[in-house]
Amino acid sequence: MNYRVLGRTGVRVTPLCLGAMMFGAWGNPDHDESIKIIHRALDAGVNFIDTADVYSAGESETIVGKALAGRRDDVVLATKAYMPMGEGPNRGGLSRRWLIQECENSLRRLGTDHIDLYQVHRPDPTTEIDETLGALTDLVRAGKIRYFGSSTFPAHEVVEAQWVAEKRGRERFVTEQPPYSILVRGIEADLLPVTQKYGMGVLPWSPLAGGYLSGRYTRGGGLDVTSSRAERIPQRFDMSIPTNRRKAELAIELADVAAEAGISLIELAIAFVIRHPAVTSAIIGPRTMEHLESQLTAADVTLDDATLDRIDELVPPGTNVNPADAGWSSPSLAKPGLRRR
Repeated sequence: MNYRVLGRTGVRVTPLCLGAMMFGAWGNPDHDESIKIIHRALDAGVNFIDTADVYSAGESETIVGKALAGRRDDVVLATKAYMPMGEGPNRGGLSRRWLIQECENSLRRLGTDHIDLYQVHRPDPTTEIDETLGALTDLVRAGKIRYFGSSTFPAHEVVEAQWVAEKRGRERFVTEQPPYSILVRGIEADLLPVTQKYGMGVLPWSPLAGGYLSGRYTRGGGLDVTSSRAERIPQRFDMSIPTNRRKAELAIELADVAAEAGISLIELAIAFVIRHPAVTSAIIGPRTMEHLESQLTAADVTLDDATLDRIDELVPPGTNVNPADAGWSSPSLAKPGLRRR
C-alpha cells in the first residue's frame, strides 16, 4: 500500500486503518480468529490499527495487544478514552484524573510501553479543554503517548482546542476522527476545511455507513433487512424511520453506480472517503476475514470524476441523509434547560 503523512507529524500510515471495534464480545468473541484477521491486515500492508478502551470493555485492546506481540514496532497504534468504564462517577470523561489513570490501563491491556496516537473519544462538556490538553501534554512528555487527537468533535471545538493549545503552551490535537461516508457528508461543510487549515490528519470512522453500504440492500431484496443495531440504535437503523429507509434506497442506487464503474459497492464507499484531500486514512472495521478481504482492495481503487459527480447527484456534498448519523449533537439541543431562561 501507499503511505500518507499523518497530519504534520511526519508519521506515515496506510490509507486504510484497521479498526478493532468488532474484536471481542461486541463482534467476534474468538480471540484466535480476531488475531488472524489482524495479522492478515498487517501482511497485506496495513500499518495502522485503531481501537478504544470501551470496545468490549477493554477486550479489544487485549486482543490487539496479543496480535502485536513481536510486531509492535511496525505498527502505528491508536486507542481512545472518554466513555464510561465500569461503575463509579469518575471512571470516564476527559479529566486529568481519568485520562492519566486510563492511559495506564490501556498500556497494560495493549501490552506496550507507549501509544502512538491517544484520542479523546468525544467532547466532554463538563471538563475545560485546557484540563484535557494539559493531561495529554504531560502524557506526551512522560513518553506514555507520542501524539494525541480528538474524535467526533464539532468544528468549533476543534478550533477552540487549537487556540487553547497555542495560548497555554500545550501540545495540540494532531488528528480528528469523524463519521464520514457517502451517506454522511455533513463534515464536508465545515469540519474538513478546519482540519485542513490546522494541518490535522483525518481518520473517518464508518465509511460503510454502519453497514448500509455493505451491499446488504439489493433490487428486489426489500428494505427490511434485519439488523441487531435496529434495537440498540433505532434512530439510525430502524427502517420505520423515513431517513433510514432513504439511506437503504440510496444504497441500492449507489450499487448501480459501483457496477457501472466495475467495482463493488464496498470499494466505491471506501474509495470515496479516502479520495477526499483532507482524509488521511479510513477506518475499516471487519468482524470476519471475509469482511476484511472485501475491504482491503478499496485502497487500490481510484474513482474518476464522472463517478464522483454521480455520487454528488445522489447525495449532495455537505449533507447527512439522516441527521442522527452526525455522531455529535449540541447539548443545547438535547437539554431543554440550556435553551430556556
